[in-house]
Amino acid sequence: QVQLVESGGGLVQAGGSLRLSCAASGPTFSNYNVGWFRQAPGKEREFVVRITWSGGTSYYADSVKGRFTISRDNAKNVVYLQMNSLKPDDTAVYYCAAGFRSGSSLWNYRSPGVYDYWGQGTQVSVSS
Repeated sequence: QVQLVESGGGLVQAGGSLRLSCAASGPTFSNYNVGWFRQAPGKEREFVVRITWSGGTSYYADSVKGRFTISRDNAKNVVYLQMNSLKPDDTAVYYCAAGFRSGSSLWNYRSPGVYDYWGQGTQVSVSS
């Protein structure tokens, strides 16, 4: 069982930065790939980025490539999402999700349905 708690959201002006954290409970967090998704009002949940269980590989949505950076510290059971050059279109609730290292989150990482555990989300609002 893995429990995830996101933090770090807030209101920022366009061009600003935020760092989100996804803190996990449980001794086996290092066995899980972690994805970040976001959902804006009236829209479907959208893939943002995924990092593998070891931190060795990351894949980004085109919309955030070059602006967002994911990292993880397995010793601290935390995954970070550094978001720079934020745009009003980045406004959404951001969720982190965990899927077992050898499961579908390894190759079908853009699909929310392949992740086993989800956090409650943190709001990110970017003003123009």
